[in-house]
Amino acid sequence: MSSSSDNPFVRFTAFWWALGVFSLFGVILLVMKLFTSGPSDTNPLEEAAAVKRYETRSAVDTAQAAALGYKEVEKGKTVQVPPSVAFEHVGKTLLSAKPEAVKQDTQIVPGGIVAEAKAAEKGPDFGAVDQLTPAADAAVDPAVMEAGKAGFLVCMACHGANGEGGPVGPPLAGSDWVTGPVSNLIRIQLRGLTGPITVSGKPYTFPAPMAPLSYQTDEQVAAVLTFVRNSFGNKAPAVLPEQVKMLRPEVGKPMLTEADLIKP
Repeated sequence: MSSSSDNPFVRFTAFWWALGVFSLFGVILLVMKLFTSGPSDTNPLEEAAAVKRYETRSAVDTAQAAALGYKEVEKGKTVQVPPSVAFEHVGKTLLSAKPEAVKQDTQIVPGGIVAEAKAAEKGPDFGAVDQLTPAADAAVDPAVMEAGKAGFLVCMACHGANGEGGPVGPPLAGSDWVTGPVSNLIRIQLRGLTGPITVSGKPYTFPAPMAPLSYQTDEQVAAVLTFVRNSFGNKAPAVLPEQVKMLRPEVGKPMLTEADLIKP
């Protein structure tokens, strides 16, 4: 028995069905082409958008040409020249101008190099440092006191084992400077001290100044000053490493005199 695929009628029918399907597919593509293509074989939507862009660009070019073109407002005076001419004029003016120093703080750009230089000239805010001092009744860390006691061995040679003072150093016991503003003590540690000084109403003059001890870390300076402020009969709040850090810009400046300090 022969297969149905060998039937000439079946093959003829299948051929015309296939031809019809391909023809229908071609017609569909042709219709889509007609509805989605313009005269220049481009998408009509894209073409419409492009036309709008061209119109906008033309309007901008026209406006710029009008604004930047030469305009003689009076005889011999022309304004609103093209950018190339304006840039050349500005460049020549800047090259021929002599820079002037800023005369008013309102002319300084915040955060700029001039602002930083002005801040460096003024130096640290001593009042802000003193405001960070803990309350009078705040407990002092025993570990800090121990570290300060070890650091005081360097100070002992001039100020005495019990802070009583000596031939080359004023007394620390009962000193109004010791229990006074913290910024004074930190600055003395960082810059040193020279000249006579009055301690609790008594004047002292010494043969040699106190050398700066700025090689110490913030923690070491804070510890030794905290120890001195809470030893030899003294009682005052601790000194914080943060306060020492705030005054580090003082390092390298000339030695202090009594006149440079805040009166206790």
